[in-house]
Amino acid sequence: MDYELEVFEVYDENDQPTNRKHLKHNRKKCKQKTTVINIDNTDNDITRSKTSVVSSECQRRPLSLRQSIISVFSKLIIWRNQRRYQTTVPDKADSPHTSRDFRKGYMPCDNQRRIHANDRTFNSQFRYANNYIKTSKYTVLTFLPLNLFEQFQRLANFYFLCLLVLQLIPAISSLTPVTTALPLIGVLGLTAIKDAYDDFQRHVSDSQVNNRKSQAVRDGKLVQEKWSAVQVGDIIRMDNDQFVAADILLLTTSEPNGLCFIETAELDGETNLKCRQCLLETAEMGQDDALISEFDGEIICEQPNNLLNKFEGTLTWKNKQYSLDNDKIILRGCVLRNTQWCYGVVIFAGKDTKLMQNSGKTKFKRTSIDRLLNFLIIGIVFFLLSMCLFCMIACGIWETLVGRYFQTFLPWDSLVPSEPLGGATIIALLVFFSYAIVLNTVVPISLYVSVEVIRFVQSFLINWDNQMYDDQTNTHAKARTTTLNEELGQIEYVFSDKTGTLTQNIMTFNKCSIGARSYGDLIDKTTGEVVEITEDTESIDFSFNKNYEPDFRFYDKTLLDSIKNNDENSHNFFRLLALCHTVMSEDRGGKLEYQAQSPDEAALVSAARNFGFVFLERSPNSITIDVMNNREVYELLCILDFNNVRKRMSVILRKDGKLRLYCKGADNVIYERLRPGSEDIKLKTQEHLNKFAGEGLRTLCLACRDLDEEFFNDWKQRHQQAALSLEDRDEKLDKIYEEIERDMILLGVTAIEDKLQDGVPQTISNLILAGMKVWVLTGDKQETAINVGYSCQLLTDEMLDVFIVDASTYDEVNQQLLKFRESIKIVNTYHPRSPPINATNGTVDNQESSTGTSTPPRPHAPAVSVVTFRWDDAIETCQNLRASTELEYHGGNADKIEESTTGFAIVINGHSLVHCLHPQMEGLFLEVVTQCRSVICCRVTPLQKALVVELIKKHKHAVTLAIGDGANDVSMIKAAHIGVGISGQEGMQAVLASDYSIAQFRFLERLLLVHGRWSYYRMCSFLRYFFNKNFAFTLCHFWFAFFCGFSAQTVFDPMYISVYNLFYTSLPVLGVGIFDQDVSDKNSLMYPQLYKPGHYNLFFNKKEFLLSALQGCYVSLVLFFIPLGTYFDAVSPTGLSLSDYMLFCAVVATILVIVNTAQIALDTAYWTVFNHIMVWGSLAFYFMMDYFYNYVIGGPYVGSLTKAMSEMNFWFTTLLTVIISIMPVLAWRFYFIDVAPTLTDKVRLKQRLMQMRSRQSQDVLRTPSARKARRSIRSGYAFAHQEGFGRLITSGKIMRKLPNPDFSIPGLVKIINPSAGDTGGKAHKNSSVAPATQESNSGSSRAPIQDLDTINL
Repeated sequence: MDYELEVFEVYDENDQPTNRKHLKHNRKKCKQKTTVINIDNTDNDITRSKTSVVSSECQRRPLSLRQSIISVFSKLIIWRNQRRYQTTVPDKADSPHTSRDFRKGYMPCDNQRRIHANDRTFNSQFRYANNYIKTSKYTVLTFLPLNLFEQFQRLANFYFLCLLVLQLIPAISSLTPVTTALPLIGVLGLTAIKDAYDDFQRHVSDSQVNNRKSQAVRDGKLVQEKWSAVQVGDIIRMDNDQFVAADILLLTTSEPNGLCFIETAELDGETNLKCRQCLLETAEMGQDDALISEFDGEIICEQPNNLLNKFEGTLTWKNKQYSLDNDKIILRGCVLRNTQWCYGVVIFAGKDTKLMQNSGKTKFKRTSIDRLLNFLIIGIVFFLLSMCLFCMIACGIWETLVGRYFQTFLPWDSLVPSEPLGGATIIALLVFFSYAIVLNTVVPISLYVSVEVIRFVQSFLINWDNQMYDDQTNTHAKARTTTLNEELGQIEYVFSDKTGTLTQNIMTFNKCSIGARSYGDLIDKTTGEVVEITEDTESIDFSFNKNYEPDFRFYDKTLLDSIKNNDENSHNFFRLLALCHTVMSEDRGGKLEYQAQSPDEAALVSAARNFGFVFLERSPNSITIDVMNNREVYELLCILDFNNVRKRMSVILRKDGKLRLYCKGADNVIYERLRPGSEDIKLKTQEHLNKFAGEGLRTLCLACRDLDEEFFNDWKQRHQQAALSLEDRDEKLDKIYEEIERDMILLGVTAIEDKLQDGVPQTISNLILAGMKVWVLTGDKQETAINVGYSCQLLTDEMLDVFIVDASTYDEVNQQLLKFRESIKIVNTYHPRSPPINATNGTVDNQESSTGTSTPPRPHAPAVSVVTFRWDDAIETCQNLRASTELEYHGGNADKIEESTTGFAIVINGHSLVHCLHPQMEGLFLEVVTQCRSVICCRVTPLQKALVVELIKKHKHAVTLAIGDGANDVSMIKAAHIGVGISGQEGMQAVLASDYSIAQFRFLERLLLVHGRWSYYRMCSFLRYFFNKNFAFTLCHFWFAFFCGFSAQTVFDPMYISVYNLFYTSLPVLGVGIFDQDVSDKNSLMYPQLYKPGHYNLFFNKKEFLLSALQGCYVSLVLFFIPLGTYFDAVSPTGLSLSDYMLFCAVVATILVIVNTAQIALDTAYWTVFNHIMVWGSLAFYFMMDYFYNYVIGGPYVGSLTKAMSEMNFWFTTLLTVIISIMPVLAWRFYFIDVAPTLTDKVRLKQRLMQMRSRQSQDVLRTPSARKARRSIRSGYAFAHQEGFGRLITSGKIMRKLPNPDFSIPGLVKIINPSAGDTGGKAHKNSSVAPATQESNSGSSRAPIQDLDTINL
């Protein structure tokens, strides 16, 4: 493989003239070396760099002119800095690099980075990122400009800024600038304080991470340093159970052969242990800090990227080069497990780490209501300008025809020309701006103050909800942002992680079947029915076993009785569990502890241990167990390792001269390899398998076979030949394994529960009933994801089909998607009407998964009874959508509820998803997945999760929510409209990046269906009333213009105008926005379909805004003209004139406040003490404020309102105006509630009836049972195991314990090949075994064989 390497040499001017070259540009061809090669010793690093091996990423790509210019300037800058660097950095005696090396500076090509271990001076010239992590948006210096820039992106804020400038011009302003300046400053200040608080919390979180302690090697000793102080090239030490501070190259570990074990849950969600192995040459340094501090290796590797499973580079040390791959790298976010200590050199730090590269950028999130408000405000501004234009024209006409004759009484300003037409034109132009100021309250700045206050208080209501408090972790729900609350009521797509989010990742041995008899259920002796197991159910006492685990629970005593009665089947069953595995044991303080590579194996070995079959220890060639206090030692002859194609693992053991093969694996794989004549036990066990799978349990079949010594020796010889083959090794090994793994005897079935978090099935069921689509995006394997899908009822046995997309190439994926689309079209063509009673064509066939399994309905047989539900029907109108929420309580539309349990589901593998996200295929992909009820993406990377979310956001324009608990979910959380972090599971990275944090997935139901729906409902109610009252308030000025010569004279006192929205009418509307409830929280959860209006913006949209505006116009007409008719030329009974401008204005202002208060009071559905205080208190405050302002301060309207209230005209006028203003709206609403009630109306009616009767009743719309046990013919197989551990065990690399001398492997070789003498020993020393089998029969690629997997026979 050829590469191009660019080398630049920069010489100092003091060098000899013969050698002086300011710039030397060499381009050489390099070939990648995979073997260790010697390099001649040289005097400088430039020569070394010319011959260094670089990664395959180092190909030169053509640069544009702009890139070329930037590259030249950047190199000149580096050269200049190095010249300056020469005079300030003295040579270090102990450094392998002198200042001359820096003068001859390295200019690496674009796709490589060069690192010298323990040499900060050298590494600093490349300006690599430090290990400081920053998730905050602002600093002290950037906060003010950035925050103001964000706030003025709101058109209303920018509009009021322009308005403030206009008010500073006395010639056109009839109002003081204070009326706009104070609210604007208040809005900007409150929002800035909130944003500063949110960002301060991010700074605190960043500080906690950056100030974590790490141990770095400095001058031959360990020193403690903060994570933020770690730099590229530093060597750091990690201890067991510690997080890794940066991406490091592993140098040395505490385990044999340089092995270490890590948990990568933060990266890919998997908690099963993964193995890493350092170079044996560096492992010899051990934990000698002096030797490690002298390590001066040079690392050339790829540039930072987001590929978690790929790393390429080379290490040059002691004149030798070593190839580096992903098995020698530990990434930031991993946790060291089962390894006492390890050392590594930092390769990538901070933002360059693969964890941060997958995290994505923090985005400024805005709700759909914010975007709608921006649009509406543009429309309102145009409406305002049209009114101003009308008033300007009318003013010009009036001044021309009438106004010029009143100059003696109303003289024109000196700026206005005396000529009538010209003067009228100038006055009209000035009046345009005057009315723009007077009528500006149609877009009140207090709108945004109120919105922020409502969101802020709603956030506290979420934080204070004790029903979302988790007492186990002492964690409350927390709204980490205060700007997205109403968006929680409009979620259409929920993207969820699996491990730690849906599941606890705790495997428990739940049930089993042995010898065609099922164990695990508690049977009531009187009724014969299965008894539900609760926390109060008494478990079996295992204290007779000294090695039992107190936390282990099993409730069926008949299984223990069969073991104590020496039942042969039970003994063979548990003996297999104790022997057939790759678990390692360790004695810690007299306590036996297991180190399992997967939680599945840990659960099985733990079950055997508690039932008396205790795995004690192992060596490379033996396994020791304790069977009912009797020690048994088995000779381990061979491990046939597990992989994703074989779906099984086997061990071959010898004891007392008898050979036996034990095998465990997927049920369909084991059943094909059973000996003939065992149909009876197979049939009964299959029934148990179906039962276990229907309950969502993970199943494994167990089988064994006795072997003949002669047959095994012959097989072993052929196995060795296949293992040493250089061609088609995997295929040959697979055939060899098939020869011996057949004619087995079925022992039984294990059923393990991958424990879901509490309430997960019910939560998902309710979310689906609420109209949301739930997608699971996980890094786990396909079988595990499918199994959990059934457990949490994303997948059900009633489904028509479960599609599996698992092809590897673009064309194959395209064919699979086309096939599935046709299957969906066939079903949709017939439009069947009722759900199937027992759909069986949704079976997932694991054997056919490589070609994309599905069981499409037959075109000629449309007898399949289903309910077709199209989520994105383009012809469905808003009226239909609204009608879809109008469900009857009894009968009628019951079928609509059942549709959520049928339909299609699709499972997509990560390597197929790469092609699905291709621009040319994403249309087809979306067409298929949007018609599926459930979508599961497995084996996906963190970046793929974010891309899936972005795809839905881009094409479906739907509100999305992402929920996860690990760092691998951060990019998805940031990409979604709403990000929810699960706290207390896998660290705090997901929580730190989230908008809301909860402790359990089940709390998402209440967060969305209760708080989200309430927040959306309250915000929409608030906006409708707010625009209504402000149109009513502002248009009074417009009507008054017809009576004041369009002179921009105001109806209301300037003080009233200033405080109308701030004090007089703000509190009642805030009360609605904060406390109102149309239905209770209990009914919100009982009727999830109440959530659906949020999907279609039914509560507030352009139509609702227009209705609110028209209602405000109607109220303003009534409000202005009824008092005008009353007080026009009015006279009191005493003969005093009531036709007074100030008295009329005071009456209109008072009735306006009363009308608004009455409207709010009639429409408030949920009264609290605070609502009463806000509604009636604000009304009383108006009268007190008016009295105080006019009588105490001495306002211009003193006595006006008092005089009006002393006459009966005022009270009759007020009553008439209020009735006429409110009655049409009430009549309209009562009519539709009676004729066409929505589901909300019906639930509110039932809620009132229940309150009146003081009792509660159940309803047919109740969410179906969360977990229904049903018969299933699908496979329950799911085994989270990884290939390779069997080879590590038999090679002895993973062992501290030496091989058992009683079972000599060389002896075995002689048995296999009696003629082998010294040659056989030599062959034993040099031979190796390849991985067990190939990933796919179709020739899919496998990872190359590494030193980690090499086995010496």
